[in-house]
Amino acid sequence: MNNIDLMNYWFESSDSDYETMEVLYKNKKNTWCLFLGHLVVEKLLKGLYARSNEENPIAPKIHNLILLSQKANLEVPEEIRKRIQVINTFNISARYDDYKNSFEEKCTDEYTTEQIENIKEVRKWLKEQ
Repeated sequence: MNNIDLMNYWFESSDSDYETMEVLYKNKKNTWCLFLGHLVVEKLLKGLYARSNEENPIAPKIHNLILLSQKANLEVPEEIRKRIQVINTFNISARYDDYKNSFEEKCTDEYTTEQIENIKEVRKWLKEQ
């Protein structure tokens, strides 16, 4: 698979996760909705990594969005970087039981709506790159 094929694979997978995120959001499954939001952004970053690394397009097996954006050679504006930093926390918070309880308390409908908007803004910016 060449780097463009791999980029397209990641982008398509991200789009599928985005649709799932929206279903979870509509059904008020807030923690899993935000976890999927993290995956949406992660997969876009891995696609951009593939695009910018023609010689070695296989993205590193990491989940840290900040590190992925650096490895993808992106110049991320401060506002987007701040949003990514928040989204980055959704991976661990939703995945592990000891974090999950406090994360569930944090994920009110209002907070989740705010974070969905952040995910949408980051997604839009990444797709424009």
